[in-house]
Amino acid sequence: MDIRPIRNDDDHRAAVDGIRALWSAEAGSADEDRLDVLATLVDEYERKRWPVDKLDPVEAIEAAMEAEGRTRADLASLIGQSRATEVLARKRGLTLHMIRKIERAWHVPASILVREYQLSR
Repeated sequence: MDIRPIRNDDDHRAAVDGIRALWSAEAGSADEDRLDVLATLVDEYERKRWPVDKLDPVEAIEAAMEAEGRTRADLASLIGQSRATEVLARKRGLTLHMIRKIERAWHVPASILVREYQLSR
């Protein structure tokens, strides 16, 4: 596997696919080293491309959806159809129960999901 800098979303997708392929690499192996390098590159690219620290909760959910190719239906399967629609439209705030589900399933930090944000009227 050729490891190179991640400069765009296509490079990112290829690196994530590489991580998936190496996920069960044997400890101490060359594959584990490649996995570590790829994970570091992906982490750095994602921090720059999708800086979640500056996002409000809805933006963070949308960024997670975009980054992983998830859909509204995926969010609906976590928190319910009407709730997903209302949350993304900013007509309903996230509840603690929703936050916990999203954090566990999508690894969006709860510290971002609990932030206050503007709801539409």
